[in-house]
Amino acid sequence: MGLSVRLLLADDHTLFREGVRSLLSRIPDIAVVAETGDGREALELIERHRPDVALLDITMPGLNGLEVASRVTRVSPRTRVLILSMHANEAYVAQALRAGIAGYLLKDAAATELAAALNAVVRGETFLSPSISRQVVDGFLGRVQPEADPLAGLTSRQREILQLIAEGKSTKEIASALDIGIKTVETHRAKLMERLNIHDIAGLVRFAIRSGMITPDR
Repeated sequence: MGLSVRLLLADDHTLFREGVRSLLSRIPDIAVVAETGDGREALELIERHRPDVALLDITMPGLNGLEVASRVTRVSPRTRVLILSMHANEAYVAQALRAGIAGYLLKDAAATELAAALNAVVRGETFLSPSISRQVVDGFLGRVQPEADPLAGLTSRQREILQLIAEGKSTKEIASALDIGIKTVETHRAKLMERLNIHDIAGLVRFAIRSGMITPDR
């Protein structure tokens, strides 16, 4: 790669993160400047360290990787996002592309593929794992009317609150986490339910799982 590439690593599975860090240590010119298992902290660390590349898992507590990716341009415009995911289906890939990611790498990829992905995104190219169906990608990019994103109609704050609700956080805990008032949380939740036409917490949790925001074991 030439110049040293500063990288942030975010994945909530500690053992997997350690494995990736070990692989990264073998790739020349890569320096891991920060790591975390929490999405919200990942965004804060990106703003603080301004890494060249942010290597993000999708399903993280607090804020999922796609939401982090969509906010990176505001806090660190030069940071390129490389998603590291176990999901190869169209819904996840399409959401990632809409979020402005530079690359999408599957977790079962070989070490050489990780190096290739990093090289590509550092050069300003877009990298997609070869094992992701070409038809899936072509279908997404070639649509005149792209497939509707179930989260597209929600504001960033509503998506944030939806994830926290789905993770089992109480209204008070959400208010504390986001540093807003309880009544504000209740207002956002009411508008969220109205927008989705879902009127109970269990329904919101099911929706969050279907849309890929959280995994069932959260």
